[in-house]
Amino acid sequence: MIKIYNRKTNSYDIEQVSGEKYLNWTYNTPIGMSLLQIFLKRKVFSSLYGKYCDTRSSSKKIVSFVKDFNINMNEYELNLNDFKSFNEFFIRKIKSQYRPISRDKNIFISPGDGRISIYESIDLNKIVQVKGFHYSMKELINDDTIASLYNNGTCIILRLCPTDYHRFHFVDDGVCEDTIKINGQYYSVNPIALNKISKLYCQNKREWSLFHTENFGEVLYLEVGATCVGSIIQTYSPNKKMLKGDEKGYFKFGGSTIILFLQKDKVAIDKDILEQTSLGFETKVLMGEKIGLKFKRE
Repeated sequence: MIKIYNRKTNSYDIEQVSGEKYLNWTYNTPIGMSLLQIFLKRKVFSSLYGKYCDTRSSSKKIVSFVKDFNINMNEYELNLNDFKSFNEFFIRKIKSQYRPISRDKNIFISPGDGRISIYESIDLNKIVQVKGFHYSMKELINDDTIASLYNNGTCIILRLCPTDYHRFHFVDDGVCEDTIKINGQYYSVNPIALNKISKLYCQNKREWSLFHTENFGEVLYLEVGATCVGSIIQTYSPNKKMLKGDEKGYFKFGGSTIILFLQKDKVAIDKDILEQTSLGFETKVLMGEKIGLKFKRE
């Protein structure tokens, strides 16, 4: 059972986990862990499933998926019958009025829908994955020079579930450099897996890019693939001016994670999110939602 903090009700919701029985069996049984290491964590498994999700026959899953997870399709641009495959449904675009973007240059927003944890004053050699599991930024991006920009900075982890809107966006106006791709495994990023696999983010396939923002310093974007994520698709134009809220890219089928690194004293994170993170709970947020303010020295 995964409890998620709801900012609107000031209470906790129980997350509906897609494939929960499969995840528990895979990560909590000897046979499941053996199969994971031999086959399930490897690219071939996720690629095959990703290709299936591109087929017309996979569209048969859409109606039951929407019903089982109570997805409000009124928020999206297309209707259920418009999708020719499950992946077309999975990367559905949302109507702009349901994810408004504040033009206030002092407001720092979430880059996507998901469950967020935020850590301040990070030690680059001991970044928190979950309680008891840590990793280093050097292992994560393989670039010591870039990593050094974020000593004592802030780490934002946004976990996307298969039920979420799976496009991610820019948090400010600015220019984003080219994407660096790092090959890796395809472990699940669900907390069930995060509590079992050490340095999971450093083992999975991932992509990162440096975003030169106009109001919040140098922001490092990192997208992490996961089991059944067919692809991480970058849709932005590198080295060209992007606006706050513009789309950066999207994930094909599967739960995934976005990690942002902020430099020290650039953003004052909302206290409720920091408090819930310290208690061990993720907070549910939507793309464009305020999660902090531009840091101001007293």
